[in-house]
Amino acid sequence: MEQQVYTVIVHSENLVGVLNQVTAAFTRRQINIESLNVSASSIQGIHKYTITAITDEDNINKVTQQISKKIDVVQAHYFVDNEVMHREIALYKLATPVLLNNPEISKVIRKFSAHLIEANETFSVVEMSGVDEDITALYEALQKLDCILQFVRCGRVAITTSCFERVNQYLKERREKHQLLFYE
Repeated sequence: MEQQVYTVIVHSENLVGVLNQVTAAFTRRQINIESLNVSASSIQGIHKYTITAITDEDNINKVTQQISKKIDVVQAHYFVDNEVMHREIALYKLATPVLLNNPEISKVIRKFSAHLIEANETFSVVEMSGVDEDITALYEALQKLDCILQFVRCGRVAITTSCFERVNQYLKERREKHQLLFYE
């Protein structure tokens, strides 16, 4: 089967140990997690895990089903890149003396729409938000100019391109169902 990048979005209760359960599902299937971002969601008490992995559809489907069965998981779904809007943030720490002496570095930073967020006589920090390919391309361009002291990037953050959030719809239906059972 064809391997590609998948984004898995998991919504769970905010409890200790859920992250371990989620990542263990990938480990059991021998799927390497490329990036992982965990944060509070728009729903109080619910956290959102955004995970990227390179695998085939059969494996990502199976791991997503396993995650969905966990008791503290509300929902889990997988998506291909055209089904989500996604971004990463990267920080590039540059040697200020090199930056000041080579105008090409500033041109490269502007070309990628990156921003200088800190500058002192020793180092400068450039921030960029974008897709994986652009963040990597800026890194490679700055690396060629021999000015990078440090580099770090966060995991992918993503939202679906659909008009509704599946977890919101699921929770609404669950509340309505429980209300009906209560009144019967």
